[in-house]
Amino acid sequence: MKIKTMFLGLLIMSLAPATQAFGQGQDEDVRGAFLTTRQKPAQNSGKSVTTDPQRRHRPKTVETKPSTSMDNSSTTATKVGETPRNKTPGQVASQKIGLGLTLFARDSNGLAARVDPSREFRKGDRVRLLLETNTAGHLYIFNTTNGGQPVMIYPDPALDNGGNFIQAHEPVELPSSLASQERLRWLTFDEHAGAEKLYLVLTREPLPGVPIEDDLVTYCREKTTNCPIHPRPELWAQIQKELNAPVKIAKAQTFGGAETNVERDATTRGIGLSKEDPAPSVITLTASSSTSTLVTTVDLIHK
Repeated sequence: MKIKTMFLGLLIMSLAPATQAFGQGQDEDVRGAFLTTRQKPAQNSGKSVTTDPQRRHRPKTVETKPSTSMDNSSTTATKVGETPRNKTPGQVASQKIGLGLTLFARDSNGLAARVDPSREFRKGDRVRLLLETNTAGHLYIFNTTNGGQPVMIYPDPALDNGGNFIQAHEPVELPSSLASQERLRWLTFDEHAGAEKLYLVLTREPLPGVPIEDDLVTYCREKTTNCPIHPRPELWAQIQKELNAPVKIAKAQTFGGAETNVERDATTRGIGLSKEDPAPSVITLTASSSTSTLVTTVDLIHK
């Protein structure tokens, strides 16, 4: 099976062995640190939300009114990842960056069931991925095949108009269970085996030189065929460097549970998960709260 440039090509992952391993106690610490920023159940109940096709776009820059003071530095614009002036330092970017993933496979009844991301997949298997972050940021996914040149497979101009801004604990479902055709709701393994590696990159600020949103849509509109985005060598070197930064990982010990209605609603309606909802199967957390980027790799095991 080959990874496509469309985002549907993302989804069959096992955590790379280079990440740190932790015991049960450390697992609970990682899981607790990730889930503590989820909503309380009372905040989630009765929440009416309509699906917003633009919700993967960055919040607009908010210009603040100039102060009456002579100090010109008081005229500011609050941007993504920037600490607002009415908040004390550390309130916005002091938490460790976390990324959770859950892999679902289509069972014999056509339903989604949790599976171990490190399992081997065979021809005909169908899977879907659920990604969740603990902080607002920008999600990028790059793919390499058999160690070849990296190509960006998310964001995609055909999804959310090229947007990749993710709200904390509002999970992203890949591919979408709301797709018009059944075959588009799952990623299906074909007869072609291969070594696929996915790089999941979560950043507080957009990556420099990588088109997203309108820039990505415009770039691809001008192409007569596919429009693969290859990161510049210096950016890719920085991503590789960030990959070596220390992280902590917690992985579920049991699998097989069905996808819940709450999880399905959260992904399709943009609703944040609560502390009582199921935790991701695998959680990766940066070791330092000062880190602005989390990079983790996922290996595709396709026999």
